[in-house]
Amino acid sequence: MELRLQESYRTCRRMQRRHDPTYYCATRLLARDVQPAVHALYGFVRGADEIVDGPRRLPPGGPRRAALDAWEAELERGLAAGRSEHPVIAALVDAGPRHGLPLDLLPRYIDSMRVDCDEPVRIASRAQLDDYMEGSAATVGRIMAPLLGAPEPEAVARLGVAFQLTNFIRDVGLDWRLDRVYLPGHLAQHDAPAVARGGQRRRQGDGRLAHAALAGDEGQLNAVEDAHPSPRGTT
Repeated sequence: MELRLQESYRTCRRMQRRHDPTYYCATRLLARDVQPAVHALYGFVRGADEIVDGPRRLPPGGPRRAALDAWEAELERGLAAGRSEHPVIAALVDAGPRHGLPLDLLPRYIDSMRVDCDEPVRIASRAQLDDYMEGSAATVGRIMAPLLGAPEPEAVARLGVAFQLTNFIRDVGLDWRLDRVYLPGHLAQHDAPAVARGGQRRRQGDGRLAHAALAGDEGQLNAVEDAHPSPRGTT
């Protein structure tokens, strides 16, 4: 492997270590020969995430979409040429054929990220939520499957969706403060503001509320609300 390509992989490794040390430590438990490819895939996904979520993200709408489109175009040029001047793309387009990764799935990932280019984000139905997670977590799971030695890519995709849904439930308040609601139904209507403002006394009920919202169980929602009343309107 040429020195420049080695440095590209090192750039991706540093990105993962800096932005996600837990995931970095998990990656270090994989076989040594697949670790650089995981770093490279992380680098691409992180690049998209920084565009839509990073502290230096552009204003929502057109500017943010243009930046994401440029990132996708950089990938397309790299895949077509088999190389790239961008270190993250260079590492990824090398890792793809080296490990048999289905990188042709990545446009589906970018499609989900486009949802986050707009503000506010309101996912209004379970079907929309499933479509978002299918493009994001499930897509990354399918690409990761060969690196994990998993014979069934769909099993890895479903695991990724489970992790992402757990994160959405955990981050209801944080996402609301970013003017984003990923969980559909009743939670989007009346619980997310309470979670964002309610503090410690809401934590016990958050997960149950999210589960009830996803299930469309209004009776359970009301019961949890009674046990953990919303602080709205209180002083």
